[in-house]
Amino acid sequence: MGSARTLFGTRVVAVASAAVSLALLAGCGGGDSASSGKSADGKVTITMGLFGVMGFKETGLLDRYMKENPDVRIEADVAGDEQTYYTALQTRLAAGSGLKDIQGIEIGRAKELVDTRADKFTDLSGVPGTDHFLPWKLSQVTTPDDKMIGLGTDIGPMAVCYRKDLFEQAGLPTDRDEVAELWKGDWSKYVEVGKDFKAHSKDEEVAYLDSASGLFNAMIYGSSEQFYNEDGELVHRENPAVQDAWNLASEAATSELTAELRQFQPGWDPGLANSTFATTVCPAWMLAHISEKAGPENKGKWDVAKAPKGANWGGSFLGVMESSPVKKEAQKLVAWLTAPAQQEYLFQELGNFPSSQQALEDPTVADAKSEYFSDAPIGEIFGSAAQEISEKQVLGRKDGTIKDIFSQGLQLIESQGKSPDEARKTTDERIEKAVG
Repeated sequence: MGSARTLFGTRVVAVASAAVSLALLAGCGGGDSASSGKSADGKVTITMGLFGVMGFKETGLLDRYMKENPDVRIEADVAGDEQTYYTALQTRLAAGSGLKDIQGIEIGRAKELVDTRADKFTDLSGVPGTDHFLPWKLSQVTTPDDKMIGLGTDIGPMAVCYRKDLFEQAGLPTDRDEVAELWKGDWSKYVEVGKDFKAHSKDEEVAYLDSASGLFNAMIYGSSEQFYNEDGELVHRENPAVQDAWNLASEAATSELTAELRQFQPGWDPGLANSTFATTVCPAWMLAHISEKAGPENKGKWDVAKAPKGANWGGSFLGVMESSPVKKEAQKLVAWLTAPAQQEYLFQELGNFPSSQQALEDPTVADAKSEYFSDAPIGEIFGSAAQEISEKQVLGRKDGTIKDIFSQGLQLIESQGKSPDEARKTTDERIEKAVG
């Protein structure tokens, strides 16, 4: 397929927005499915534990696999909330029972599972046809002795989503290439553009960006080391990448450049609809949520520009359990679901950005555009960001917890008037209490 594909139509927005909503709002997991194994009718039953809208069930991929493999029956349980899902998975891992043949793994849990539960998963490093992934993706689920506990599904390369009309009102360029040139190579330039926006905007009620925490996340996710080093030691206090991100995010907050609206927290969705802010740092999967919440009246006002530096926020994996009685069949299914063709299909249907290098280079992804975002070449923009990411991404056991505490700390500056030093001291104390 050589022509560019325009994404984020009605169906994509509805389903992908549901993915974000389910992942962030409280939900409940499904009950136990049928037992896995081979039945009297000769069929092999494979059970799956998933969360949010990973897309395999919703887009009909599981039905297609069963049609192409009539001797296979797939029973997939989907938990709406990933936290609920992971709590149940931890309980079942500890008990050694109740596990599905295939379990979904969210990136924020990957390191903890690699360090503490790798023996519960089969090694997928030798599964045929799995050499097409971005190298840094699979490093996130690989043990020191090269055991691979999962295969990659999506990733979240980052860009900057911005409002062309609000930029024009502030006398700034609106062309996405010219906008990207304003902050090329340095996040501090992004903040400087914000100061220019604030000084010349015709509407004093419109903030430059949604939150300081969004900027902080974009910066740390572009670093190979974040809160932990490769030995699993906490380095959030001394890591210069974290300190630089804190300092710049604090500067944005104290310069009154933010709308004080944390992404996906109360007030953020209305902020999108009511044009409360002009920019937000956006991973690929966020576009569907923005287009749905900003609404049709803002279609064509939003655009996407390349971020100052490549970074990744989000992504997941599929792992096969060692206790599965159908490991061979489950490995085959996981390899098929994460193959380039299926990743390309999920991108077209939901906007899930592929972790497969081969899929990224296919025209269905590379030439994709977003109609809502002014026909922005999202395949090219996010694909380029994915290529910029370091081949080694060091994850930590409590990355998600620490990230949330840093976001709360920046809110102390934005909404409570705390000084950056006061807020950082409180943040470090909270991290110490939460993770030791």
